[in-house]
Amino acid sequence: MEPDGEKPAEAEEVRVTPQMLRSCSGEFALESILLLKLRGLGLVDLGCLGQCLGLEWLDLSGNALTQLGPLASLRQLAVLNVANNRLRGLEPLAACENLQSLNVAGNLLTTPSQLQCLGGLRGLEHLRLHDPLARLSNPLCASPSYRAAVLERLPSLKVIDGERVTGRGSELYQLCRDLDRSLWQGSNPGSSSSTGPGSRKAQPWVEPGYWESQPARSSSILEEACRQFQDTLQECRELDHQACDSLAQAAQALSPMGSASSFVF
Repeated sequence: MEPDGEKPAEAEEVRVTPQMLRSCSGEFALESILLLKLRGLGLVDLGCLGQCLGLEWLDLSGNALTQLGPLASLRQLAVLNVANNRLRGLEPLAACENLQSLNVAGNLLTTPSQLQCLGGLRGLEHLRLHDPLARLSNPLCASPSYRAAVLERLPSLKVIDGERVTGRGSELYQLCRDLDRSLWQGSNPGSSSSTGPGSRKAQPWVEPGYWESQPARSSSILEEACRQFQDTLQECRELDHQACDSLAQAAQALSPMGSASSFVF
């Protein structure tokens, strides 16, 4: 096993280079790159990434980044994913004036005040700090009221962690959260406030064997009902035959030959 002190030195060698950008994008001119995926490459240095002035979509998730300095020159950037890194601040993103969607789940952001630098980004509507499916979060998400604190600093946000917090549909999300909390508290009256709905073990909705097929049971009531139905059906058939005979006789009486023979000229 290598000493812990040698790991940072080895990681510092992984940095963004022009050759890497051209290889990943297929573009020769860095200014022409619009979409770039640099996920899980172990990057610790963004190098010349700031030269991609036309970049609109960027994925840097799953690396070892501690700062985003070169991104300050990316004024056209609209979607940025820096999840699962080692970021403690987002100050360079304040210059990304066209940023609309930002994923910073799985970093080291400890307080909502570290997001204050994004307050000038009026187009920023989607922000992810916590991703339960990927098991990524930030220390600030430990507070139950972190969403409200974030929204207070970034009022332009419409979606936080995949849940709509303002605008159409936000009331439904809030109602579901309140309902889930109420149901959990009702079924766990002695639980502490630090636990939540996700901490209890899921229980089946029905008893075991509910969905198994049951053998047919003989019932005298059912048999009697079937017999009465058959009798009624037979009566209907007889009435149908009588009606057909009556219609045939009426049609014959009203035929042209019958009408002509009933008159004397």
